[in-house]
Amino acid sequence: MAIISLQKACKDYVTDGQRIRALEDISLEVERGEFVALVGRSGCGKSTLLNLAGAMDFPTSGKVVLDGADTSALNDTGLTRLRREKVGFIFQSFQLLHTLTVLENVELPLLLAGKPKARETARDLLGWVELEGLGERYPHQLSGGQMQRVGIARALVQSPAILLADEPTGNLDTSTGNVILDLLKRLTQELKTATIMATHSVEAATLTDVVVRLRDGRIEEVLRR
Repeated sequence: MAIISLQKACKDYVTDGQRIRALEDISLEVERGEFVALVGRSGCGKSTLLNLAGAMDFPTSGKVVLDGADTSALNDTGLTRLRREKVGFIFQSFQLLHTLTVLENVELPLLLAGKPKARETARDLLGWVELEGLGERYPHQLSGGQMQRVGIARALVQSPAILLADEPTGNLDTSTGNVILDLLKRLTQELKTATIMATHSVEAATLTDVVVRLRDGRIEEVLRR
């Protein structure tokens, strides 16, 4: 069974009393261990699709099923649990807390969830993203690529089934971006996480298993390798 299934999902927004359709009739399934790129021009619906896939927003019509759960049918408690336990988020702007050390940034989701061995798990993940020995530094003491790797470690800290990345290389130079893309591909393969990445980069998309081309809120083409 697909870990994420969008079934004829549409999304409308109302701006100044006018209804605008952001996504139209989106049907897409993503399996565990698949690396998927969403590509298309700005405004084509990539970020909206990511928000639906991560239960951060809900379809106006149609369905989004995340690991067997219809996101529109869950109450606030169920949605919070689903996001916390099943979904990891990686942001273009890193979204690290600059008053916390690297190690504290990574362990924070576990502490908030009351999970045991938070520090040990955080240290292990920092090693996995090749940041051993940097746990006591603060974000401002890191390069952009290092900050993004901290963001990846934080996203993985609760062993999510789904990883959503919104332009994860957008603020990085080409060489550093390639390191991040290789890391995302490796974690998808080794951890069997379903990774969906929104990107403007054609080069980034070539590293994925599936390329979904969006145009004007619709899926124009799905390419599977």
